[in-house]
Amino acid sequence: MKISFRVNGVEQILDVEPRRLLADVLRDECGLTGTHLGCEHGICGACTVLMDGKAVRSCLVLAVQCDGSSLRTVEGLAGPDGEPHPLQRAFSAEHALQCGFCTPGFLMAAAGALEADPTIGDDPEAIEGIVGSNVCRCTGYEPIRRAITRAAKEQRYPTA
Repeated sequence: MKISFRVNGVEQILDVEPRRLLADVLRDECGLTGTHLGCEHGICGACTVLMDGKAVRSCLVLAVQCDGSSLRTVEGLAGPDGEPHPLQRAFSAEHALQCGFCTPGFLMAAAGALEADPTIGDDPEAIEGIVGSNVCRCTGYEPIRRAITRAAKEQRYPTA
């Protein structure tokens, strides 16, 4: 099937098999390998991307379901000048990554949540919901919580 969508602001027109997963199309056809495949059952969250602003598990979404959609992957988080996103800066500052395999999924889940509600940084339960949505085997989650909280505050109260 012929489909088209925007990914990180770039129009993609592709011919894909109807049963092809979005994660595979992003990695193989679009060259966006930051979207990681972990469990391939929608549990680990490593493949999380934003579809029309909402976090989705790209291992559970068929590429044909994205026809006409706007997608954003971890490669699209940084600003147009390459300036890291506040979440990327906070993950680095808080040591919220070790092996890095889960990091793109956490970044995209948090980015979608922060864009939907910039006040979530003030709500520990909301932060816990983001952190609990993905699996990390290295950090113990506390640095990830701190990073999301830090990024939320930085986005709401930028320093001049």
